[in-house]
Amino acid sequence: MSGGIFDWDNAVIRLDEVEHLAQDPDLWNRPEKAQTLMRERTQLTSAIEGVRKLETELSDSIELAELAELEGEDELVDDAVATLQKLATLVEKMRIESLLSGEADSNDCFLEVHAGAGGTESQDWAQMLLRMYTRWADRRGYKVEEMEESPGEEAGIKSATVKISGLNAYGWSKTETGVHRLVRISPYDSQARRHTSFASVGVSPVVDDSMDVELEDKDIRVDTYRASGAGGQHVNKTDSAIRMTHIPTGIAVQCQNSRSQHRNRAEALTMLKSRLYERELRMREEQAQAENAEKSDIGWGHQIRSYVLQPYRMVKDLRTEFETSNTDAVLDGDIDAFISAALAHRIGGDEDQAEAS
Repeated sequence: MSGGIFDWDNAVIRLDEVEHLAQDPDLWNRPEKAQTLMRERTQLTSAIEGVRKLETELSDSIELAELAELEGEDELVDDAVATLQKLATLVEKMRIESLLSGEADSNDCFLEVHAGAGGTESQDWAQMLLRMYTRWADRRGYKVEEMEESPGEEAGIKSATVKISGLNAYGWSKTETGVHRLVRISPYDSQARRHTSFASVGVSPVVDDSMDVELEDKDIRVDTYRASGAGGQHVNKTDSAIRMTHIPTGIAVQCQNSRSQHRNRAEALTMLKSRLYERELRMREEQAQAENAEKSDIGWGHQIRSYVLQPYRMVKDLRTEFETSNTDAVLDGDIDAFISAALAHRIGGDEDQAEAS
C-alpha cells in the first residue's frame, strides 16, 4: 500500500520480502512480530491474488462478449455483460478495501453495543443490532467471540462486547461507531403504538506490539463481579467477571467470557488498551469532534443510521444518504453497502482536507 492506494509493483516486491522473512527459523521466538508479519503476508497475498483473478475474468468476459457478438449469440452477450457488471462491483469493493491503509485497519476489533434510554424497547433493539453484526461477521468469514453480555430485565441486552477476528476486521467495521435509531410498532406495547429506540455502537482495534499504549496501575480501577448467565448449572458461582475502568478518561470495559478471573483480567486489559488506542485515533482523525461516542447522549442528534420498520420500511445512513427498503436483509447482516459508502465518504473527506491543506 502506498498513500492509501494499492501499489502493485511495491506490493509484489514487499510480498517477496515478507516470504523471505517468514523463512527465518527464529521468527516464532517473537510471536507478536511473527503474527504481525503473517497478517501482512495474508493481506498482500489476498490483494495480489484478487487483482490477478480480476484481470483474468475481465479478459475472458471481454473475449466472450466479442465472440458472441460476432456469432450473433445475444444470450451469451447478455451473460458476458452481466459478468462485467459484477466485476465492476467487485472492482469498487477492492478499491475501497485498498484504501484501508490506517495503522490499525488490518487488525481484529472489539465491537460494543449499548442500549439507550427506554428500558425493554432499547434493550431489545440492542440485541437486534448485536445479531446484525454477528451475522455480518459470519458472512465475511470472521470469527466472533463473546467477551461480555449484560441481559435486560425482561428482554434484550443492556450491553454486550464481542471480539471480531479476521483480516481488516477493524477497517471494515470502524465506521459503524455511533448511535443507531429504530422506529417500529412495539411488540411490547399492548396498544400496538409506534416507538423510537436508540442503541450505541463502539468499535476499537485490538492492540498489538506495534501500538504503544501506556497504562499506569494508579490510573486503573479493577472491580470483580459475578458473571451473569442463563441460570441453573451454568451460573457462575464465583466473582470471576472483571470490570476495568481507566480513571482519567472514565472509559470502562467488562469481560466475563472465561471462568478464570486471571484470563478475564488479561482480556479486559487488552480491551481497555484498545479503547484508549481507538480514542487516540479518533482524536487525531476527527479533531473537530474529539470526543468519544460513549460520552454523547444515546438519543436524538447523535445518530448515524435510522432503521424504520413502520409506517414504511427504510434503512438510511444519515452521513452518506445511502438507503435501502430491504430492511430484513440489513437486519440479517447485509450491511456491506452501508459500510462501503461510509468508508468512501470518510476517505473522500480525508482527501478533501488534504487537498485544502
